[in-house]
Formats: sequence, C-alpha cells, structure tokens
Amino acid sequence: LFTHGETKLGRVFVQEAHLSHDNALHVLDYERASEVIKTATQRGISLCYCRHKMGHVGRACDAPMTICMTFGGVAASLIKHEFAREVDVGEGLDLLQQAQDHHLVQFGENVRREVAFICNCCGCCCEAMIAARRFGWLHPVHTSNFVPRIQLEECTGCGKCVNVCPVEAMTLVSANDPHRPNRRRAWLNEKVCLGCGVCVNVCPNQGLRLESRPERVITPLDSTQRTVVMAIERGMLHDLIFDNHALVSHRAMAAILGIILKLPPIKQSLASQQMKSRYLESLLAWGKQHYSPS
Repeated sequence: LFTHGETKLGRVFVQEAHLSHDNALHVLDYERASEVIKTATQRGISLCYCRHKMGHVGRACDAPMTICMTFGGVAASLIKHEFAREVDVGEGLDLLQQAQDHHLVQFGENVRREVAFICNCCGCCCEAMIAARRFGWLHPVHTSNFVPRIQLEECTGCGKCVNVCPVEAMTLVSANDPHRPNRRRAWLNEKVCLGCGVCVNVCPNQGLRLESRPERVITPLDSTQRTVVMAIERGMLHDLIFDNHALVSHRAMAAILGIILKLPPIKQSLASQQMKSRYLESLLAWGKQHYSPS
C-alpha cells in the first residue's frame, strides 16, 4: 500500500487547539476533525479494532477502547447492524476532546469531502502508527500541514514530548551547553513527524509550537478520486476498471489496457487511433496528466 505511489489511504488531523491564532487562520475545514464531526450526516462510535486486538494478547494500553468514529453512510450501516452507537455532535466533540486528553492521534480517511472514518490512535496498539513508526521513510500515512518547532530557549529536556510521540520522531540530544554539560534538549526528525500536535499538548514550558510546513500536503477530493489516483500511481488502473477477474472478458481487457498504459506516448496515440475510442482517449489523457512511469 505504501511502497509505491504518493497518495495514501489515510491522513493525520492536526490538533487544532494547539495552533497559534495566525496558524489557525490557515487551517481549512477539511483539515479539522471537529468540522468533520459537525458536518457529518450521521456519527457512529465503535470499538477500536487495534486496541481490541491487542487486548486479546494482553498488550492493550489504557487508552479508551470505544472511541473510533465513522461518519455518513459508513456510520449508518454500522449503526443499523449494531456495530456502532449513534451520537450527536456534542458527544462526538466530547469524545474527540477525550481522545486528545489521552494523547491519541486523529487519523482519518485521506479525502476532503465526506470523510468516512477518524480513528483515535495510540502509538503502541494502532496499526497505522506502528506502520508509520517502522516505515516512516516510506511515508505510509499523510502528515498534517503543520510541524512542531522547538523553542530552544524554552526547552528543558524533560523528555515528555519524546514519551508521547507515537512514531518516535522526537529524541533527546545534548544541548551543547559548556556550562551545563549534562543538559539535554529535544530534537525532531521532521522526515517522520506526522504533525499531529500531541507533543505540543504535553510540553510544560511552551517549548513547542506548531507551524505550517513549507509545502502543503495535497488531499484528494473524495474517495473516488483517491482510488483512481492511487491506481494510476501504482500502475493498476486497468485492474481497477476491469476488476472482475472471474470473467474471461475482464481478464483480457485488463491485460490489454495494462499493456497500452505502459506503452510510450507515440504508441499510445497509435493504439488510440486504431481503436477509435473516446473513452480510451480520455483515459490516456488522464494518465499523461497524473501518471508518469518510473
């Protein structure tokens, strides 16, 4: 899922309460977990799969278990079949605050419209955070558009930020203070930092501040666009379109289209002319715009 392509299934929501007034002005509605809760047609609360699974092997932490959120049609289906409990906006926001009080990361669907889920993840049990910690250089989840900046004059090296970081992006290093040789300070590995803001929440000296990343993270419009873009990036658009491999016709068309999409541009144009297909022409135009074989 994350060894190929830039677009991923999920993204991290920044904890809005820890943004400065100036930075809060730059947060768009789809970046706010609170806005997802407020605007959803339905809200469901269900058991955290990851902590529940860890509980079966005696390794679950003390974070709340029934706190994962679904929205819209997904929530409606889970509520109907009694896998989720319906809540109103107020209770949804209260549970979001409870999750943040327990230093949980808000990890949700990587779309701007109609977000289907937001998980409240711990670093020890939740699979998304475990993947981000183990394979951080591959960026298995999308970060928020913010990153914490360490205020060196305020940092005392207490290590609280190190303890709560779910992906081990924070470490303690020497402060290089000749008058206090044992003094330590926090250091951030920005390449693996999720920009969640959990560390800012626990700093007792206001030594961490969330600031905008130099480049904004691009979020797909909806699940359809994300799925198509992910398929294009991974060279699997043909399998997405002709997905019923139980049918000989689908297997054949997927194979043909897969070969065409891997051809050089000139041969793609010749194939399009011979087939005289407006659909194929549109598909190739989309591929040229969004996908270039590595």
